[in-house]
Amino acid sequence: MNYKVVEIFDSINGEGPLAGRLSTFVRFASCNLRCHYCDTRYAYDHPQYTLMSLAEILTRIEEASLDLVTLTGGEPLATPHVDVLIEKLGEMGKHVEIETNGSIDIAPFHRLAHRPSFTLDYKLPGSGMSAFMKTENYQYLKDGDIVKFVCGAKDDLEEALRIIRIYHLNEEDCYFSAVFNQLAPRDIVDFLLAHKLKAKVQLQLHKYIWDPMKRGV
Repeated sequence: MNYKVVEIFDSINGEGPLAGRLSTFVRFASCNLRCHYCDTRYAYDHPQYTLMSLAEILTRIEEASLDLVTLTGGEPLATPHVDVLIEKLGEMGKHVEIETNGSIDIAPFHRLAHRPSFTLDYKLPGSGMSAFMKTENYQYLKDGDIVKFVCGAKDDLEEALRIIRIYHLNEEDCYFSAVFNQLAPRDIVDFLLAHKLKAKVQLQLHKYIWDPMKRGV
């Protein structure tokens, strides 16, 4: 079995509860959504990828000697046989984190023997993809999983609050992020203060440490 891998690199995790931790990233090709603000179009728009076997991916990850592995894309859960990779990484003692766009059923992955942690996006109206969200996934959330709201305007903030309340999401497991150079992070802070939310503000750390367009970081 082969996987379409756009890039594998070692860096810091830029978002969520594991932000700042070293991780090996595996970015897969293809995505089923087309968000207006997507910053990884190179993973699905005529992507340049390498076909890698399971053994080759595992060897590269083992050589990095990092405990954390982040599977991203594109949309990693749409990658054929990604469940096999997750299980093998779990057997190696790796903590696997999945960055998923919120439109894929996570139930099959929730039932894996080595269940990964999920960074589960909710695509707000500013993305143009909110109609594709699979809110049934919220019943499978566990400790270590988060719901991420990427906000490009104040209307997105209001919609995120509505989703939190409708689905009774744990506010402390919800992260608000600004579309880079589109919404000021301080606007998110002001919004959380106004509504006394326990949600967290996050910045895409890699875009502040390196050039925002730099790949492989």
